[in-house]
Amino acid sequence: MKTEIYHTLPAEAVKIREAVFVEEQGFHNEFDEIDRYAQHMIVFDQENAIAVCRFFCKDREQKKDYIIGRIAVLKEYRGQNIGSLLLEAAEREICRMGGKSISLHAQVSAQKFYQKSGYCEYGETDFDEDCPHIWMRKEIGKV
Repeated sequence: MKTEIYHTLPAEAVKIREAVFVEEQGFHNEFDEIDRYAQHMIVFDQENAIAVCRFFCKDREQKKDYIIGRIAVLKEYRGQNIGSLLLEAAEREICRMGGKSISLHAQVSAQKFYQKSGYCEYGETDFDEDCPHIWMRKEIGKV
């Protein structure tokens, strides 16, 4: 397995996100303005793109607080720790870029997955296209 980072939204990421979020989970508003400036990370098994996430700096001037989102693993690859590997790779890259904290807007059904990786929830549960989400945060470096 290897990961690659892209500065534009690659076709492989579109395909994975459409399969997971649109076809499987029924979201309609999957792609947005953030895709234009976020960095996109893809996990490859040989030459097959199997998982994706995006991340971006919340405050482009300070470059300390980042947001990770759109984490998706193709169905046939779930249960193999690929989501954790992807999250860890994104965290390493954000740390390398000088990031000190990471937030994410987790589906409540995935909350325990993120807790295992050190993320703590904050705020109230809200809804994105009728799906309950919670904001979670992790400190990755000293301020």
